[in-house]
Amino acid sequence: MTAIALRPPRANIRSREEIYRARYLIAFVVTLASVLELVDTSIVNVAIPHMMGTLGVTLDEIAWVSTGYIVANVIILPLTSWLSDRFGRRNYYTGSIVLFTTASFFCGHAGSLESLIFWRVVQGIGGGALISTAQAILFDVFPKEERGTSTAIFGIGVMVGPLLGPTLGGWLTENYSWPWIFYINLPLGVLAGLLCWEYVPEPSAKVQRRDGIDWLGLFLLALGIGSLQIMLERGQSQDWFDSREIVTEAILAVVGIVAFVWRELLAEHPMVDLRILKQRQMAVGVTFAMVLGFALYASVFVLPVFLQGLLHYSAFDTGMIMFPGAIASGITMAFVGKVVRKIDARKLVVSGVLLYLVSMIQHSRWTLEIGTHDTLLPIILRGIGMGLVFVPLTGLTVADLKPQQMAQGTGLFNLSRQLGGSLGIAAAAALVTHFTEEARGGLLPHLGASDPIVQGWLGRVTEGLQHLGASTQQAQARALQILSLKVQQQAALLAYDKIYLTMGVLFTCALPLLLLFRTGRVAGGKVDAH
Repeated sequence: MTAIALRPPRANIRSREEIYRARYLIAFVVTLASVLELVDTSIVNVAIPHMMGTLGVTLDEIAWVSTGYIVANVIILPLTSWLSDRFGRRNYYTGSIVLFTTASFFCGHAGSLESLIFWRVVQGIGGGALISTAQAILFDVFPKEERGTSTAIFGIGVMVGPLLGPTLGGWLTENYSWPWIFYINLPLGVLAGLLCWEYVPEPSAKVQRRDGIDWLGLFLLALGIGSLQIMLERGQSQDWFDSREIVTEAILAVVGIVAFVWRELLAEHPMVDLRILKQRQMAVGVTFAMVLGFALYASVFVLPVFLQGLLHYSAFDTGMIMFPGAIASGITMAFVGKVVRKIDARKLVVSGVLLYLVSMIQHSRWTLEIGTHDTLLPIILRGIGMGLVFVPLTGLTVADLKPQQMAQGTGLFNLSRQLGGSLGIAAAAALVTHFTEEARGGLLPHLGASDPIVQGWLGRVTEGLQHLGASTQQAQARALQILSLKVQQQAALLAYDKIYLTMGVLFTCALPLLLLFRTGRVAGGKVDAH
C-alpha cells in the first residue's frame, strides 16, 4: 500500500482546538466505517441460498465467501497499528475505506465463485482497519476525561452492526437481489472516505515510522491466525478432528501462533508489539475480552437459528426481534460513558455480567409457543448487560497505555474479542448438535409403543389424517413421522436452552479476573486504585 496522493488536510483543523470541536463528527465518521465492516460479517449469511442458485455452487463451496472475509479480517487486525505507523494514520484509514468500498462493488459484480471469494478477501483486508484503528482515533481525538463517551459511541456501532446485518440483508435480498447487500456499502463508503480524509487527524503523539518489514513475523501471523480461523469456520461442516483437513489446520495454527509469539518477543522492531501485554491491565483486559466475545457471539449466533429454524421467522422478522437489544445496549453505553469516570469501573462490569446471566436464564426457559412479547425483556436485558460491560472493560484495558501504544492495544483488544467470538460460534454450532442428540436420547425412552399417552396421541393424529383422505396405513405412517418431528423439535429446543444457560454461567465464571486488575479506574478517571 502506498500513501494516498490527495490534497493535504485543511490547515484550520490541525490545531487541537479545532480537532476537539470536530470530535463528534470524527466519531460519526469512524463509527460509520466500523458499522459497515461489522454489518458485512453477517449480512452475507442470509443471502447464501440465493448465491448458491445464481453461481451454481454447493453450500460447502459458498461458505468460503464468509470464511475468506473473516480470515482476512482477523489476520489484518493485529497489523493495523504497524500499517498505520508505516503509511500515516489518515492515509491508511482512508485507504482502507476506499479498498473496502471498491471491493464491495466488485463483490456485487462477481460472476463466479472464485471472483466473489477473491474480492471478499480484499474486502476483509480493507475492513480490518475499520475497527481497531477507529478506537485509536477516538482515544486520540477525545480528551481522557471524555474517553468513556467516545467508547460508548464506538460501542453502539459494535453492537448494532452484527444485529443489523441479517435484517438488512434479508430485506435487500427479498426485495431486490443478493448483489445489493454489497452495493449498499457504496454511497456510505464514499461518504465515510471523504469525511475521513477531511477530518481525521494524525496521532497527537509522534510515532516513529519504520521502513523495514518483518516479513517472517507477517508470514507466521498469517499462518497461525489464518489456519485457526479456517479451522473454526469449517470445523463443524468437516466433522472436526475426524477430518484430515481440520487436523492439519490445527497443527499449522499451533505452530504458526507459537512461532509468531517467539519471533515478536525477540525481534528488535516487531510488527506486533506483544510486550505491552506485560502491563497487567492490558493482559487481564485482553483475556476478559476473549471470554466476552465467546459468550456474546455464541448467544447471538444461536438466537437467529432458533427463531428461524424452530419458530420459522423470516430473516427480517428475526432482525426486528433482536434490534431492541441493540437499542438498549446503545442507550446504556451512552449513560455509562458519562459515569464511568466517577465510579469503580469493575462494579459496572460485574453488574453487566450478572444482567447477562439473568437474560440467559430467561432465554433458557423459552418454549416453542413463545410470542414476540416473550422475547423482548430477555433480549433487552442482554443488551443492557453488554452495554455495562463493553465501555468500562475497554477503558480498564487501555488505562495504563501510553498514547503511542494505543493503536497496538486496541488492535490486540479487538483481535482477542474477535477470536473469542469465533471460538464461541464454533462451540455453539458443535453444542447444538451434541445437546440435541443428547436430549433426543433422553426423550425416546419415554415414548414407548405401549405407553397409553403415546398411543392416544397417535390414535388422534391418525384419525385426523384419515378424515383428510389418507388411508389407514398412510395415516399411521404419517402420524409416526409427525411424532418423530415433534421429538426432534423438542430435543433441539432443549439444546438451545442448555446453550443459553451454559453461556451465562461461563461468562459469570470470568468475574474473578476482575480481581487481577491493578485498578478500577479507567483512563482519565478519578476513582482511587484501591
